[in-house]
Amino acid sequence: MRELLEELRCATCHTVNALWLDPVRALVECRACGQIALIVLDINEGRFT
Repeated sequence: MRELLEELRCATCHTVNALWLDPVRALVECRACGQIALIVLDINEGRFT
């Protein structure tokens, strides 16, 4: 999953490579601005949505 976050830009502050994954809370957070996104797993499809 970490490879998926590389080179991505935060939608709020537009900082590149500032996103990090918290797998315990199922969140991705921007280290620059603090914006948080919830990760939702589609159980039927077995993939992230």
